[in-house]
Amino acid sequence: MINKDRILNLFLDLVKIDSPSLKEKNVSKYLCSLMKEKGYEVTQDSAGDACDGNTGNVFVRIPGTGGNPIGFSAHMDCVYPCCGVVPVIKDDIVYSSGDTVLGGDDKAGLAMMIEAVQHLKEENIPHPDIYLMFSICEESGMHGAKNMDLTLFPVKEVVVLDSGGAVGTIVIEAPAKAGIDITFIGKSAHAGIAPESGISAIQMAAEAISYMKLLRIDKKTTANLGRIEGGGATNIVTDKVSLSAEIRSTNDQTLQELIDHMKKCCADATVKFGGDYNFEYEISYPALHVDKNSPLLARIEQSCKNIGLEPKQVSTGGGSDSNILYGKGYSALTLGIGMSKVHTLEEFIEIKSLTSCAELVTEIMKS
Repeated sequence: MINKDRILNLFLDLVKIDSPSLKEKNVSKYLCSLMKEKGYEVTQDSAGDACDGNTGNVFVRIPGTGGNPIGFSAHMDCVYPCCGVVPVIKDDIVYSSGDTVLGGDDKAGLAMMIEAVQHLKEENIPHPDIYLMFSICEESGMHGAKNMDLTLFPVKEVVVLDSGGAVGTIVIEAPAKAGIDITFIGKSAHAGIAPESGISAIQMAAEAISYMKLLRIDKKTTANLGRIEGGGATNIVTDKVSLSAEIRSTNDQTLQELIDHMKKCCADATVKFGGDYNFEYEISYPALHVDKNSPLLARIEQSCKNIGLEPKQVSTGGGSDSNILYGKGYSALTLGIGMSKVHTLEEFIEIKSLTSCAELVTEIMKS
């Protein structure tokens, strides 16, 4: 039986450890020490070196009794403000004190995996080799998963514990994301004496934006401008404006078409006003598509039913380490773990979600 007090205390200990992206060393040390004390093989990679972080991903191997190995993953970092978390329990729900996020995203996932492994051991339940990955820098661009040492995670199937939604929720589709940086280059001039000799980068940007397809494009595609910077004194025609944008879609063709559309809007604006522009983009992560005949999906759905949960397949507009792992060739999907209002000061998780998801993870881990 899942030990409610143990998983709760572990979760509370974890959220009290500061671990913003790139600075997960303290929680990493805690987890390494904990898992070594339990007698497991613990290793770390050098993923942090690739993104200027202060630690790498942590990998734990739990020897099994037979069957194909399986992997589980959750990330150690949290979004700001996440330092000095003071967890508060009210009516069997864990909140932060209101000054920070709680950090259930994704320390709840870490606690669930560890409790499930402990339960298997206590009850002598047969299971295959199990590999746990505690990843870094998920929130800041999934740099831990992108730079992971694949030799330390020798599995074909990975369950990622990192989504909202009730326990039993299974994310089977998630979009690819393109990050875009645009710079408009005009010509400065005195705005009161000779404005006609200048080229306004602000005017070019406004023209381009006015023709861009933005926000909800279709059911599975979004586009957004997140930042615009430029300008200074009102008596100077602005010669440089920078924009940052993103496009997300589960359809690769639609994603590329929107990138091309956004670029054309920029080109047309510069032709109209006589300036120039620079347009750069990067595919931050690939789309995730779980095949309906996936053995891992079937295994998880059956595990849900075995413990009285109704499995629910969903699509999401957000990315996670699952996208990166899928792109690296793993069969990966993400579970809803009951965390709510993540990335806000109102974040919370029910204690019941901690225990019921740990029970589900235990069921998935079994041979």
